[in-house]
Amino acid sequence: MRWQNILVAAVSGLSAMAMAAQQHKDTATEYSYRMAASIISRGQGIMTGSGGSSELLQAGFTQKAFTALLVKYAETGQNETRDKNGFMHKVRQYIIDSAESVVPFVGNATKDALSYPMDRLSNGNALLALSERAYPGANLTTAALRAAARALRDSIDLNRRNDEGGLWYYTYPYWSYLDGMYSLAPFYSQWALVGPAGNRTNATTKPSLDDMVLQLDLLWQHCHNETSGLLVHGYDASKTAVWADAITGASPHVWGRSLGWYAMALVDTLEILTTSSSSSHAQPASPLSSSSSSSSCIDLGPYSADILAKFRSLASAIIAAADPTTSAWWQVLDQPGREGNYIESSGSAMFAYALLKGSRLGYLDDDDDDTAQREQAVDLGTKATTYLTNNFVVDNGNGTLGYNGTVSVCSLNSTASYDYYIGQPINYNSVLGSAAYVLASLEVERLGS
Repeated sequence: MRWQNILVAAVSGLSAMAMAAQQHKDTATEYSYRMAASIISRGQGIMTGSGGSSELLQAGFTQKAFTALLVKYAETGQNETRDKNGFMHKVRQYIIDSAESVVPFVGNATKDALSYPMDRLSNGNALLALSERAYPGANLTTAALRAAARALRDSIDLNRRNDEGGLWYYTYPYWSYLDGMYSLAPFYSQWALVGPAGNRTNATTKPSLDDMVLQLDLLWQHCHNETSGLLVHGYDASKTAVWADAITGASPHVWGRSLGWYAMALVDTLEILTTSSSSSHAQPASPLSSSSSSSSCIDLGPYSADILAKFRSLASAIIAAADPTTSAWWQVLDQPGREGNYIESSGSAMFAYALLKGSRLGYLDDDDDDTAQREQAVDLGTKATTYLTNNFVVDNGNGTLGYNGTVSVCSLNSTASYDYYIGQPINYNSVLGSAAYVLASLEVERLGS
């Protein structure tokens, strides 16, 4: 299937999705709405400067999940129904509050590049969208928001790199992680395509997209396992880390959430590229912004084709790696069933989201007439989300939902051993898990719409 037909192919998947919706009766339960309300009640996703190394990511991920919530109900015409108590207004305001909270921390491009992981870039899409026009409830000017987005974009150019051009994930020399791609690729693409006036030229857009694809390619080249089809956590280009493979520099294990970040990066970036490639199929880039994605000044086909091939290959591997009993995924994917390993809730939600969204947008299957992969993805993604709902969503008894089973941050600044990954703390109500669950739930809810 040619890249130009990617969006059109979604139509052929509707029958499979309708069948899945009939098989899973709970698709109409709007857990995304309830979990989002619970995240707001806990005040999560607001940058304070005291929330640790992942706080910028928590803010950016919350913004992305809440933006998806607005998009879903805008597309299905259900905003009015959902807004009876002003909730959609609260969601929009919370995105504004979250984005504004990060501005003091990301306004200096040099400091950003040297002091924060690549996760900082997860805030870029919301900042870019909010800078397009003034919103009621905003405390900062559009110029201030635009400057923060600009600083994030400039920080990519200032970020340290290995000899192949691969971006360091953080301060660890020559180490690149899968984790950073969810923050980098969608923002890099969105900025290149709908950035400041005068930015949409071949001379300014192509280098950014080339570099974005390079980062995805380098991680694939170093981390992809030909046997399993999965990617390990990251690589050390210098091959000097205690865990680094002598030939590839790759770390030894497949950490579920890091691969989840990468899978979501592929599908979200594909959506940006394919939407921008054809004005006839264009949807608003965000319900926060006043403009729609316009036709690109350059041919996006090669970029879409490269990322699409990766996504299809990875989707097959993710489907194969699912636990047959739970339909969810292990903390350490390359060690299924090993003593100490467990089903982890954030990575499982990310995989469910990526599979369901990829199916909905028509990114799966090489042949439009062969729906096997798409049907597998829809069935598995729905079953996984149902399992997460039944086993990790907690009714707190006060009108809010909790979310359990999310592992704490796992870093390659460690032994990167199996025992390390299974020994990290498991958190209750980590927004890295609950926001991923919002995204997965939204995709399941679409099946019942």
